[in-house]
Amino acid sequence: KEAKEEIKHTLLAYNRKDAAGRYTFPKLRQRPVLLMGPPGIGKTAIMEQVAEECNVGLVAYTITHHTRQSAVGLPRIVTRCYNGKEVSITEYTLSEIIASVYDCMERTGKKEGILFIDEINCVSFGSHSVPEGWLIAAAGNPPEYNKSVREFDIVTLDRVRRMDIEADLEVWMEYAWKKEIHGSILAYLGMKKDH
Repeated sequence: KEAKEEIKHTLLAYNRKDAAGRYTFPKLRQRPVLLMGPPGIGKTAIMEQVAEECNVGLVAYTITHHTRQSAVGLPRIVTRCYNGKEVSITEYTLSEIIASVYDCMERTGKKEGILFIDEINCVSFGSHSVPEGWLIAAAGNPPEYNKSVREFDIVTLDRVRRMDIEADLEVWMEYAWKKEIHGSILAYLGMKKDH
């Protein structure tokens, strides 16, 4: 619940505009949000709820289901002129993930949103520019739940807002009542809180 509120607050702060319609929070100072918690705890559900409640787009990727090229794009050879001499260099095409953000904007008409990348700590990730108005949020599982994860170094952790996600029956029950989850499930969990 705290993570959801923090993400909403961050999204609204980053997307605040002045009277001329310009974003007031400098992109250079924005930090991606990183949720860490066990599989199935609801990290993706948090992002879906925030996107719905804030009426913004959501593009969600589980990065382990994609190749490195999904994140960084494909290499291509281009010609550049440096000091009067033409040379061939490698550039990368627009990544599939960033292209999906633009596809979402076109499909939904929502110019702001959340790019959510799950299992971020299982692969390396290239750098592409996300459109203004889009919050980058990522999630990962702690090593005890996934042996292929890599620990983040201190430099990486300094560039994100990390939130550790833990299960909380009271918070889930509050959510379940609002979503009209069947009463028998609520009654069962009321008796068997450890389940």
